[in-house]
Amino acid sequence: MPASSNWYGRRAVSSAALGLLLVGAAATPALAESNREKQWYLTAMKAESMWRISKGEGVTVAVIDSGVEPNNPDLQGRVLDGLDLAPKETGDEHTDYEGHGTGMAGLIAGTGARRGGQGAFGLAPGAKILPIRMPDANKVGNQYYGTEQFNQVAPKAIRFAVDQGAKVINISLGAMEGSPQLTDSVDYALKKGALIFASSGNSGDGLNKPEYPAATPGVVAVSAIGKDLHMTPESTHGKQVDMAAPGADMVHACGSKSSDTGLCRTSGTSDATALASASAALIWSKHPNWTNNQILRVMLNTIGRAADGEKHNDFTGYGAVRPRIALTNPGDPGPADKYPLPDYPVAASKPAGKPSKGAPDDVSAAPAAASKGDDSSTPLWIGIGGGVAALIAAGIAVPVLRNRKRRSAQQQPANPYAPVQGAPQYQPYGAPQHHPASHDPNSPYGGGPQGPGPSA
Repeated sequence: MPASSNWYGRRAVSSAALGLLLVGAAATPALAESNREKQWYLTAMKAESMWRISKGEGVTVAVIDSGVEPNNPDLQGRVLDGLDLAPKETGDEHTDYEGHGTGMAGLIAGTGARRGGQGAFGLAPGAKILPIRMPDANKVGNQYYGTEQFNQVAPKAIRFAVDQGAKVINISLGAMEGSPQLTDSVDYALKKGALIFASSGNSGDGLNKPEYPAATPGVVAVSAIGKDLHMTPESTHGKQVDMAAPGADMVHACGSKSSDTGLCRTSGTSDATALASASAALIWSKHPNWTNNQILRVMLNTIGRAADGEKHNDFTGYGAVRPRIALTNPGDPGPADKYPLPDYPVAASKPAGKPSKGAPDDVSAAPAAASKGDDSSTPLWIGIGGGVAALIAAGIAVPVLRNRKRRSAQQQPANPYAPVQGAPQYQPYGAPQHHPASHDPNSPYGGGPQGPGPSA
């Protein structure tokens, strides 16, 4: 994202009519399909099966964002007191000036308690949220300075999160440049035993420049995949990407600035990052004595990889996160004191520089033990239907993504939740697939054929 633009990955707004998008339009209650049924990614990842093992209890996830509203029905009892680094905004860290931070918290720890259990769930509903509010990057004048301001404030946020005992730090925002201070704060977090997950960015169909802290050594950079298993067109890609997670057509609790109903439907690498953070919380809750290095290593060892054996690509990194496999067949967590990705450690006093991440030496393809029992069903990845009008009828806010033009080339990720045995069920990443420029009004990616999905 340009330094003058919003740091956040995507914004949710309501629509009054097709073709006309208006912020704050009145929403109507959801009617037919339940909110849980709309959360396709929880079904695909078999969340209920995971929750019998772990819900993320005992793990605190810091959400460095626009604030988190603790009075959202799906977040009541989950949100701690945190830190306000935006003193010129109204309220404190419990006041979400944009709605984005509450949405990330909802994806991580939503309990579904709204309307007697009819709300939206997070992937780790037992985790606690530590809110840290950043300044509003949309402010102009002498108050805020885009990238410069981010690099002044983000290191303070990271250090506070660590000092407050957050094991997982979620940063679903970014700037176009890093700084020595940012690199130092990441080094501090890792040495203190935390993990940092950050969104790769949403300029993949435009500038596609590395963003920070995602490209900072030691940070786990996350890109997004959709229901059809394609990397979403807007996902920023490059050597800095470490893993992917679902990040399209997401339904979750969100802030009052995003939706009058307290629920939103959004897309972006922000959402994918929240699910990666929640995945780490699930595993850490099951294995509280593991170090940050071991948690990340198990996430990488059980990741959904390409069938062609490629260890890393610029689009989905090492593959799509699979917390259920990490919980049931984690394999060997490896050494406690060795970070499993190749870009760290670095000299903490040096700026991040251009990211250069290759295949890690100590992370191999998922072990056989981790493959057995992966009985996820391919048909769970259903098509995306309905237009803006249908979303209005459901009372869910519609996303407007930056740079929504159609990319002509997309990579084909494997189905991370299909059975591992029988490799034909995986689609190799392979070469980019070129599609004609036709448009489908119901596609959240701007239209055009998406190429083959997972085979049955």
